[in-house]
Amino acid sequence: MTTSTMLPNHLGGQWVTGSGAGTPLFDPVLGTELARVSSAGLDLSAGFAFAREQGGAALRALSYGERAALLGAIVKVLQANRDAYYEIATANCGTTTKDSAVDIDGGIFTLGYYARQGEALGSAHALLDGERIRMGKDPVFQTQHILSPTRGVALFINAFNFPSWGLWEKAAPALLSGVPVIVKPATATAWLTQRMVKDVIDAGILPPGALSVVCGSSAGLMDQLQPFDVVSFTGSAETARIIRSHPAVAERSVRCNIEADSLNSALIDPAATPESEAFGLLVSEVVREMTVKSGQKCTAIRRVFVPRALFDAAAQAIGAKLAKTSVGNPRNEAVRTGALVSQEQKASVIEGIAKLRTEAEVLFDGSSTALVDADASSACVAPVLLGSREPAKAKLLHAVEVFGPVATLMAYDSIEEAYELIRRGEGSLVCSVYSADPAFIAAASLELGSAHGRVHAISPDVAASQSGHGNVMPMSLHGGPGRAGGGEELGGLRALGFYHRRSAVQASSAALDVLAASAVALKL
Repeated sequence: MTTSTMLPNHLGGQWVTGSGAGTPLFDPVLGTELARVSSAGLDLSAGFAFAREQGGAALRALSYGERAALLGAIVKVLQANRDAYYEIATANCGTTTKDSAVDIDGGIFTLGYYARQGEALGSAHALLDGERIRMGKDPVFQTQHILSPTRGVALFINAFNFPSWGLWEKAAPALLSGVPVIVKPATATAWLTQRMVKDVIDAGILPPGALSVVCGSSAGLMDQLQPFDVVSFTGSAETARIIRSHPAVAERSVRCNIEADSLNSALIDPAATPESEAFGLLVSEVVREMTVKSGQKCTAIRRVFVPRALFDAAAQAIGAKLAKTSVGNPRNEAVRTGALVSQEQKASVIEGIAKLRTEAEVLFDGSSTALVDADASSACVAPVLLGSREPAKAKLLHAVEVFGPVATLMAYDSIEEAYELIRRGEGSLVCSVYSADPAFIAAASLELGSAHGRVHAISPDVAASQSGHGNVMPMSLHGGPGRAGGGEELGGLRALGFYHRRSAVQASSAALDVLAASAVALKL
């Protein structure tokens, strides 16, 4: 792709190229310009109206089963173009083939999952929420709660780290619900999102207006939102605050879902020893989370809690595995960890490491190892393991998320102290627990569940089948309280709730019988 190529936007049922010079997208390893994006000059008002009125009406005219079939058709189109997506990810995201799969194949898998879930909903056009409840002594008058697709658009403002999965994990339940999608990908890695949308649009699978993509600046997008629209944002807490305070949310009550910062934790049972299988599982998982996608995952492990007696052993074991991790150009098959997505991210990670080092010691620093087929001008950053023997005295370690291949090992003296230190993260997406004791896992899950969207327990009996601390699976909830944004996504058919409106129908049993004929019970 030449530097003169401007990626077109799809809005209002047509492809439209933004005006002006545009913003360049770069290869984070080679530094070469790949394409440009611009949303300047787009008629956003007309585009949103077209999606809301044309795309929404066409989708709602279909049943859940029919919309599920559309998702299945999208899966086939994306699978047919996987090779092109991998090439784009390598060039624009700096990821190895294995790491790109987490994003690309993960997105396709999620689409397929919702296609199968939606198929089971059949010919219904609404969802029954719970059983009927009589309103008085006479059972003839009852109330039935129902869920109806919202008559608006779903605006997705997505993060740079998952240009494929970030789109489809949101779009799958939205489209299945009958709600048209307008996606604004993060500029730095917008190419993959734009190409996937283009392939789906070119295939003619969806009704006009059902799927749109706006690349470049997000200016003016929030201004278009109306009361029955929804907005879902993944990114920084700073931007999340701007979205929450926007009049669309604060005054027009647009439904809003936020996924923001997250200082995810890993906790090992105090009964573990360096020779125990639980210890080995912890070490392997921490290394994987630090190195997959160069640590650029919202769910990556940032804080590792071990009994004080295991601190040195854990530091040595994790460091030994990190020392074997090759970093550099993802085009080289010998490379295990590629680059960060941009020079801006590299600068942010380096700055973040410096902040954490004011409260922690360096246990392992991979920067002394030469990069493979890359140099210091690239956006590559080697893994860094920090450590704190007195984490209770730290502040930044529990407040600053470094979005890269960085984690901090922390010592605890009692399990109660460990729980308290984990909760100082003020809400996270996921905490993983390592133990061979089912009772400990159950107790830890109950203790930590309220502070996390997901508790991922890894014991020896599930070592070969567990899905991974940082892998988000569509059947489980994704989101978290507090610092993590307070949002909820996925979780099977629970995800459809964000795109529906709940209402209570108070009527005769006969009328409710007729209503039930066009709806299906939502079974979670």
